[in-house]
Amino acid sequence: MDIPVAVLSRARRAADAFHALTGVTVDVAELLAGRAVLLGLSPQGRISAGGATRLMRSSDGWCALTLSRQDDIDAVSALLESAVGDDPWQAVQAWAADNTSADVTARARLLGLPVATLGETGAAPPRINTLGAAAPRGVNELLVADLSSMWAGPLCGHLLARAGATVIKVETRGRPDGTRAGAPAFFDWMNSGKLSYTVDFDESSALRRLLEAADVVIESSRPAALAHRGLSPTDIARRGGSVWVRITGHGTDGERANWVAFGDDAAVSGGLVGGTPGEPVFCGDAIADPLTGLHAALEVAESLRRGGGELIELSMAAVAATYAADDLTPETQCSAMPARSKPAAELGADNTAVERLLAEKRLASC
Repeated sequence: MDIPVAVLSRARRAADAFHALTGVTVDVAELLAGRAVLLGLSPQGRISAGGATRLMRSSDGWCALTLSRQDDIDAVSALLESAVGDDPWQAVQAWAADNTSADVTARARLLGLPVATLGETGAAPPRINTLGAAAPRGVNELLVADLSSMWAGPLCGHLLARAGATVIKVETRGRPDGTRAGAPAFFDWMNSGKLSYTVDFDESSALRRLLEAADVVIESSRPAALAHRGLSPTDIARRGGSVWVRITGHGTDGERANWVAFGDDAAVSGGLVGGTPGEPVFCGDAIADPLTGLHAALEVAESLRRGGGELIELSMAAVAATYAADDLTPETQCSAMPARSKPAAELGADNTAVERLLAEKRLASC
């Protein structure tokens, strides 16, 4: 897998900073290319390594669309306002070529599809809001509630677990992390060593107890998903100095808060692509995911050093745009194979252990 040298260099600086705060050594080449090596994937020009995202020429530029979920594929007929066959891509690409990128993305977003215009998002640092501080501390022995799914958020939790935190992976039985249904090698890499806790988000008392006890919360849902259940960071009676990490595709401002994103289309939104300005191709494998996960873990460690008590918001597209600002021309081959992971816990396997842990936390705080 070819990765721009500048991307590796910037990511290594982030990894070195994380190491300085936690003692955890991060192999950046493994982080960025590991999934592709594990699963035998490689980008094919304008087809993403995972195969679900395409870079398409519009009438005035370039855009990217992801069809990774059955709901996305089912929405294509509505997108094109016509019936499509088993392979919708030829029709989608022909439709995109007749429309501006703005029109393509606007219509796709009305249908909840992950889509992006090339370079539409500018570089921006994480947004940090103060919730209340406590004494500086490290990651070791902290309790982390990982409500995220897929790659960026789980990677953040994975790195914090390596630093000594107890990480609880929170899922619902009706809608578990989608990567559970994929290749076990990747799911195990991201989630081995985490406790698996299943809870009904609509019966919020159990989840509220966990969020109130957690030192760190990682979530990657749309902000409204927890807010309308009364479980946003401002609704929870948090532990002193707790840190809340919110990972989104495109940020939380206005309509962007509702834009869906995956790693490849988020990278395109930030302009992080290979090739030439007139002939872009995908850069790496869903590269906005591992870059965001790395920076999210670093932000947690830095927040804890400051005393915590912060809500940290990272946009995958903005992280990608930060990397896109560098010279992406020289590339190097990355083929690092992640070490074999132990199997991740089965769904809900640790519910009893988590409830016991939360009871102990409550007693200790009395």
